Formats: sequence, structure tokens, C-alpha cells
Amino acid sequence: MNFAVKTVAPERTSSSIVGDFITHGRHIFNAPLSASASADLLSMIKSTRFFDHRLFLTEAEFDADPRYTGVNPRKGRNLLDQFDAMLGFVERAPEIVCGVTELLGDDYEILNRKIVCGVPSSAVPAWLKARIEGAPVNNLGAFVRPEYRDVTYFYGIDFHQDLIDFKDRDADFITLYVYLHPVTTRDAPLFILDGSHALGATTFPHDLTPSGPSGWIYRDASGRQADVRQQVLIGDAGLAAVWHACTLHGTQPDASDHERISLRYLFAKRPGGRGGIDAVNARISAPLRLVTTRVDLDADGAAVMKRNFVNQV
Repeated sequence: MNFAVKTVAPERTSSSIVGDFITHGRHIFNAPLSASASADLLSMIKSTRFFDHRLFLTEAEFDADPRYTGVNPRKGRNLLDQFDAMLGFVERAPEIVCGVTELLGDDYEILNRKIVCGVPSSAVPAWLKARIEGAPVNNLGAFVRPEYRDVTYFYGIDFHQDLIDFKDRDADFITLYVYLHPVTTRDAPLFILDGSHALGATTFPHDLTPSGPSGWIYRDASGRQADVRQQVLIGDAGLAAVWHACTLHGTQPDASDHERISLRYLFAKRPGGRGGIDAVNARISAPLRLVTTRVDLDADGAAVMKRNFVNQV
């Protein structure tokens, strides 16, 4: 069943980044980062491979040795690390440094950084589309050739929290996302649910019901609920946004004829550090960590659920 939920452009606010996190669980920077630096980095990334069907194993190759874990970028296998000298336009941008410092304190650390690629429909083999249809998280790493697993590839990801990858860790980190080229409604833009962080840490898949144009009702396991508003991040190269580890976000499959390439950073407080995130978390009267972050996978890491909310938009 398809629901007519209106797509809305991202709303930028003039309050402080901490104020935006308290109210919305996210902050969208008013001005994009350097378009020329974004273009230069994008060109270097695209020079390393073809972002088409050649990324993928054949069906026979995959079935001969299916592996669902250990297929994402990691230390020693992360393409972004090869371009460290080009990342100052993000990591040393005054607005990024000031904003992250306000949230996490002076001594914050980069917990993780990587390239994320939304793969266009035309690049996904037919046999693979048949296997992943309807799955809530279409991370394609398991189906990508080993030499290309230094990037995260996806074909739509349902609404989720970034806490999903951090069992037994407090929501003491934030996510920064940067588009390296213009992103329209057809380029797998990010959907963010404003205010969803207020329910704290909840297990994936999440309980969501569409509620009018651009609205959702979000419920946790204890029966509490929040009326949340959908923001769709569309914009120019360099568009940057940060969000709380409990903020729900997702993306539909890339409907354009080209890949969507972006940067994703996770920044965290140092142990014992203090920052605005503490004031944000103090407003959340719900758990901020989980023992079980998701229930959509089997013991081998393969998807066992077929339900996807963001694709109903």
C-alpha cells in the first residue's frame, strides 16, 4: 500500500546547534561546504572504479560463498582514508568544527568516516533486486566484489537510528553527512524525522504510521508516541547536516541514472568529556542505549524481514 506523504525541502533554523538538537534532533548548516573541494574529491573517488554492474558478484559467485558480515569499510580497507589530504574542507571547516565542538566539547574524536554510495537502479543486477525487494536495509556490501568493499553501497535504507550499529553504547555521538554533488528528489536524498530522538533508543525496525502530509506517528515499545515531521535533504554540493544518534532517518532507492556519493562521519565525545549533547540527552526521558539494536537479521546477518516504511512515501 502506498501512502501519499508529501516531500518537503529541508528546514534550516537560526537557533544554535544545541537548540536545534533539543527541538529537532538535527541541524542543517545554512551554507554548503566548498563546492569546488566537493567536486575535486568526487572526481578522485569516481576515478577509482565504475559505479555500475561491474561492482557486483555474479549470482553464482555469491551463492558459492555467501558472506553478510565484515563487508563494509574498516580500518585498512577504507577508500576515504586515501584522500586524507583533501578532507580539510570538511574536517577543518570553521562551521563544522564550531558546531561539533559545541555539541561534543573541545576534545571530540572521529569515531568513523567513510564514503557512502547510493547505487542507481540501472546498476543493480536483476537477480539481486529480486532477492532484496522489500527488505528494510539494503546494504549491498555482501554482494559487492571484495576489492570494492572500501565503500558502503546501499539501495534504500528504512528509517533507522545510527545507534543501530552500537550495541550497549550510549547515544554520545553524532552523525555528519555531506553531499558531494547536487541531490534532487530522484537521487536517494536523506529523509530525517524531526523530533524522533525524543523517544530515545528503540529497536529496529521502528513502529511508524503515516499521519497527514509529511507527518508520522512514531511509537516505542512502552506505548509512548511522538508526532514527527519529515525533512527531505535536497540541495547543492556541500550540503551538510548533523543529527543525534537516536534520530530516525532513511532513504529510498536511487531512482536517477547515476550514483549518489556522499561522506558520512561519526563524531564522539572523549571519555569524561562534556558538551551540549549532555543537555540534549538530559531532555530525553527514555533509554539512550540498547542491548538489542535490531531484530531484522538472522544469525548469519541475512535479512529475515520484509517491511519498509520510507518506500511508502
